Amino acid sequence: MSAGSPDPPSRPSRAGRDLRAAIGVGVVLGAAIILSLLMVRFVFIGIVAAAVAVSTVELASALKRGADIRISLVPVLVGGQAMLWLSWPFGLRGTLVAFVITVLACLAWRFRHGVDGYVRDVTASVFTAAYVPLFAAFAAMLVRPEDGAFRALCFMIGVVASDTGGYAFGVLFGKHPMAPKISPKKSWEGFGGSMLVGVAAGVLSVTLMLDGQWWQGALFGAALVCTATLGDLMESLIKRDLGIKDMGNLLPGHGGLMDRMDSLLPSAAAAWMMLFWLIPT
Repeated sequence: MSAGSPDPPSRPSRAGRDLRAAIGVGVVLGAAIILSLLMVRFVFIGIVAAAVAVSTVELASALKRGADIRISLVPVLVGGQAMLWLSWPFGLRGTLVAFVITVLACLAWRFRHGVDGYVRDVTASVFTAAYVPLFAAFAAMLVRPEDGAFRALCFMIGVVASDTGGYAFGVLFGKHPMAPKISPKKSWEGFGGSMLVGVAAGVLSVTLMLDGQWWQGALFGAALVCTATLGDLMESLIKRDLGIKDMGNLLPGHGGLMDRMDSLLPSAAAAWMMLFWLIPT
């Protein structure tokens, strides 16, 4: 190849993504989250709030271009931020009150577009408000206690371990599809890898950072693996239903930000509930 020839484009991995770009973006995002938790916990909520806003816009755009569904974007964006920021002083009550007000605002906001498609659009708006900011609010609530930074780190480590284990085992050993009509590349071997690595990460993180018992960490890790896998399948099903490949193109090697939030969103709710039950503050 001559000195003036351009470098060849990065080839996707066997899992269908640009692995180098995916790893680079993942490291940058992970470093920002860890620094926010270790330095100023309050900044973590700001990072979550920004991610929720971007993900909400991406999902609204995907629904519009894939099925001509028009969500009530302004109420969902404003209400989503209220769910997150009210979770800090008021906890679950503040989040739920903000969610109810958001639903009412979505019902009223859609009046201006008339009768056609009202139920469809309002249903999609309520779904978006629940799927993105409501689930994300549980991640914000994780950092409220004195040991909140470690609780949030346990959550992040568990989900990353689940995704990493599933990816590695799926690429190396995947032969039996888990849900071929929804996500052909997701295999039972990959799920086994997710469970193995996720449970190990749960045991280590919960015992070392929260002084929990090993069995508490195992239950925590297993719950995150199940919800992370469910979240991944849910978003794959949404994209197949809409006939799109990615929610967006913001992150090289990943697609849109919403494509990276899929496993985190339901897992945030599971992490908060499991730690609230297993290791109460």
